[in-house]
Amino acid sequence: MRRDNPRPDTRRGNLRWGIAYIYSSYNNTIIHITDITGTETIGRASGGQMVKADRLESSPTAAMNAAKKVAEIAKDKGINGIHVKIRAPGGHNGPMNPGPGAQAAVRALSRMGLKIGIIEDTTPIPHGGCRPKGGRRGRRV
Repeated sequence: MRRDNPRPDTRRGNLRWGIAYIYSSYNNTIIHITDITGTETIGRASGGQMVKADRLESSPTAAMNAAKKVAEIAKDKGINGIHVKIRAPGGHNGPMNPGPGAQAAVRALSRMGLKIGIIEDTTPIPHGGCRPKGGRRGRRV
């Protein structure tokens, strides 16, 4: 029986974890990787840094490029596993579902060789604060 593992990264106990915060709206996608405590920033990038045109900031292509950039920074700093927290704008009048770049970003992080642990939705949910717009009978289409 061989004791030394030729690939130590594949062992369960040898993963160094980080947290990837993905904020995805219909206007932009922001990816921010921190250490496991969430206090120290390891790398961050956004779709707006990857493209020149404003209308392309939220595109899946820009999100993939931002995720690749952040994943390379994280791997250089020794992180090889991440927990993903996806956030949409939410709140009392924002959309509750994430934009088109969220899924592309998670796929790109996985493709770059980072192990993905937990994928969690952290969209802010209103707890009966402001009254929604639209009047008593709602918005009539």
